[in-house]
Amino acid sequence: MEEKDVIRALAALAQPVRLQVFRALIVAGSEGLTPGTMADALAVPQNTLSFHLKELTNAGLVTTERASRHIIYRAAFDHMNAVLTYLTENCCRGAACVVEPAASCGC
Repeated sequence: MEEKDVIRALAALAQPVRLQVFRALIVAGSEGLTPGTMADALAVPQNTLSFHLKELTNAGLVTTERASRHIIYRAAFDHMNAVLTYLTENCCRGAACVVEPAASCGC
């Protein structure tokens, strides 16, 4: 995964409604959700939800599938895992990222 893809994904999630939408899709799993179901559950107007779903889709975090007259949105678990892997592998050059407590100065 390239740095620009990680930045795009993190930027898409750096908004409260989009993070809520993504979390709802994660919980829904492979069944996914329709926009109407998400709008009702999250109390988000459908036009606002459409905007946020477009942003998540453009970032590669959400996939769509047409099922009859409905569109099913699903979290792109493979992309999400790639972002997490990138962050983990590039954090502290692969070493454990433990912050040592500050030494007491005895002041």
